[in-house]
Amino acid sequence: MKIVILDALTYGDTSLAGFESLGDVVVYQTTSADESEERVRDAEVIVTNKVVINDAVMESAPNLKLICVAATGMNNIDHEAVVRRGISVKNVAGYSTDAVVQHTFSMLFYLMGHSRYYDEYVKSGEWQNEAVFAHIGPSFSELRGKTWGIIGLGEIGRNVARIASAFGANVCYYSTSGKNENVDYEKTTLSRLIENSDVISIHAPLNKSTENLVSHSELLQMKDGAVLLNLGRGGIVDEDALSVIIDVKPIFVGLDVLSKEPMKIPHPLLAVKHPERLYITPHIAWTSREARARLIASTIENIKTFVTA
Repeated sequence: MKIVILDALTYGDTSLAGFESLGDVVVYQTTSADESEERVRDAEVIVTNKVVINDAVMESAPNLKLICVAATGMNNIDHEAVVRRGISVKNVAGYSTDAVVQHTFSMLFYLMGHSRYYDEYVKSGEWQNEAVFAHIGPSFSELRGKTWGIIGLGEIGRNVARIASAFGANVCYYSTSGKNENVDYEKTTLSRLIENSDVISIHAPLNKSTENLVSHSELLQMKDGAVLLNLGRGGIVDEDALSVIIDVKPIFVGLDVLSKEPMKIPHPLLAVKHPERLYITPHIAWTSREARARLIASTIENIKTFVTA
C-alpha cells in the first residue's frame, strides 16, 4: 500500500515511524497546491493536515482509496468529489481537547494578570529601585464571581466551562448552531453574552453563521476591561474591526487563530497603538506533545481500520 504524507512539518518532531508498518510511505515536509497532483499520483492513501485535496488532485490519483485528514476539520476536502469517486475520508476528533483548554487559560491569565508588563518590569531592572517589596502596576482581578461567556459549547467549550466553574466563574453560553442544549449552564443570546461577560472564549467552527460573528458592534458592546479569546477559527473575529476597536476601547484580546495563516504582512493587528491589549499565538493551542502523538496514533489507527474493514 502506497501512503503519501503531504505536510509532515505540521506535526513537528512527532515520530511518523508507525506508518511504515502499513506500507510504502513517502513523506513530504510541505506540499504546495502546484505539487499536490504529481505527489499523489501513485497514492492509495493520502495523509493531509491542511493541504487541499480537490477533485483535480483525486483525478490525478487513480489508485486513491482513502484520505486521512490528520486534524478534526475537513474543509480542505472536496466532499462531493469523494462521494462521486467512492473514496473514503477519515478525520481525528478529540485529540487536542486538553491542549486547547489548557491554552485557553494560559492566554486568559497572561492577559488578565498583565504578565507581559510585570515580566518586562522586573527584567528591565526597575523593581530594584522600589521602596517596598511589591510593585503595584496595572491592576488585575480574580476570576471568582466573574461571568464567563462561551461561544460554542462543544467538547472543548464544555471542558472550559467546567474549569471556569471550578475557579468560581459564572458560565453562560451561546450556541452558534442553535441546537446545543446544556442544562448545566445558562443559554443566552450572543448580544446578552457579549454585554454581560467579563471573559468571552470562542470554541466554534468557521461557517456561514460564524464568519465575522464578532465584529464592530459586538466589540463595542463588550465591557471595558473584558477579555476576548478566540481559539476556534480565524474569521470568527473580524480582524479589521478589532484593529480599530482595541485602540479606542480598553478590552483585552487573545487570538490563537487568524483568518490567514501564517499571518500576512502587513497586517492591521501589527499596527495597533495598544499592543499590550493584544496577545497572538501562531495556532499552537492544539500542538502539545501529547496531542500531536495522539493525532498521529489515531491517523494510523484509521488506516488500519480501513484496511481490515
